[in-house]
Amino acid sequence: MQPATQADNSVLITLFRHNTWANLKLLEFCEALSDEQLDTSGIGTFGSIRDTLRHVVGGEVSYVHRVTGKLPDTPSFRDRFPGLAILKQASRWTGDELLLLALSARADTQVEEWSDDHKIVVRYPLASLMLQAINHATEHRTHISTILTQLGLEPPDTSGWAYMEATGEFQETTEA
Repeated sequence: MQPATQADNSVLITLFRHNTWANLKLLEFCEALSDEQLDTSGIGTFGSIRDTLRHVVGGEVSYVHRVTGKLPDTPSFRDRFPGLAILKQASRWTGDELLLLALSARADTQVEEWSDDHKIVVRYPLASLMLQAINHATEHRTHISTILTQLGLEPPDTSGWAYMEATGEFQETTEA
């Protein structure tokens, strides 16, 4: 195995592409669910599938907005569920934007934002915000998978292995 060079961003790229792929795979799976199923929640989860999907994508929009001030070209869904098509569109946008932010983050890159009451400035590393983005989505995808399982459904496989298979990175050969 060759050591990575400083310019090698393959790990970051893979992490963020997987995150976007997994979010989209779950959103696409949920398109087949009924309204009753989308409104189902489970003990120990964030809320209903519908609310959790909105929360995941909304969180990713907020991470980008905190740093860049940009918002996707989709209707706002802060206070209501916009439908899965809008969430998929926003998820594609946040996937691209979060990857750009992750690639631009350096050890000293700081995010600075005002508290809601505009009395306190909060600062934290951009790298840590990127950690939050990945962890947050993974945690809530797991919540949704738990609810789907409780509904008697097999949730989509959003693992790294499934990602490698879907992208053609995982290859099996027979050695003679």
